[in-house]
Amino acid sequence: MRLLERMRKDWFMVGIVLAIAGAKLEPSIGVNGGPLKPEITVSYIAVATIFFNSGLSLKTEFADSRLHASACVFCSDFNQGRWWK
Repeated sequence: MRLLERMRKDWFMVGIVLAIAGAKLEPSIGVNGGPLKPEITVSYIAVATIFFNSGLSLKTEFADSRLHASACVFCSDFNQGRWWK
């Protein structure tokens, strides 16, 4: 297998190696307060992206049933949550 074909097949691994090499060559980019702002990007943006991507991969039947169930629980809790008055 030629090198270019192998790199196309294992593009994710090549990307990881390039990211590690870049971090080794220029570590000041990823420090706290640096240009990437990891205290914000990792804490909020990366986590939100992971959850969003997970939501996109759900089957629609499962997502519809979960949304309906959560709406029912919310409405019943909201309506019956005022039992103390």
